[in-house]
Amino acid sequence: MNKQKKPEPVDVHVGSRVRLRRTLLGMSQDKLGKALNLTFQQIQKYERGANRIGSSRLYKLSQILDVPISFFFDDMPPEVTGKAAGMSESGKQSFEVGQLSRRETLELVRAYYRIKDPAVRKKLFEMVKALGKSSLNMEND
Repeated sequence: MNKQKKPEPVDVHVGSRVRLRRTLLGMSQDKLGKALNLTFQQIQKYERGANRIGSSRLYKLSQILDVPISFFFDDMPPEVTGKAAGMSESGKQSFEVGQLSRRETLELVRAYYRIKDPAVRKKLFEMVKALGKSSLNMEND
């Protein structure tokens, strides 16, 4: 009986961050695989956390995806880090990490960065923040 080993939560998180960044860049698994001399199936395994990414490969991924290595570990949930619940800056986790990798979120971020004028981008950012705060205030009323 060959029992499949469950992926480590850190490997799953790092893989999801690879997928997040790759998708934000509009890069296919095949293109990323070619840049690393790997098959797209290997990239799939990395993104699912089924295969662990070694340090040299993680370094190469950070260069290809144009992010610092720390990006792959950012927003790690408390159940992975062992951090006590409620230790985020706001005192509680109000935004689920899973929402960051939803297609809607990724498309919104891509569209936002297509806005060439930094002043327009900043105004849109401020508007969205204000709308988010007003929605939060309505929920608390």
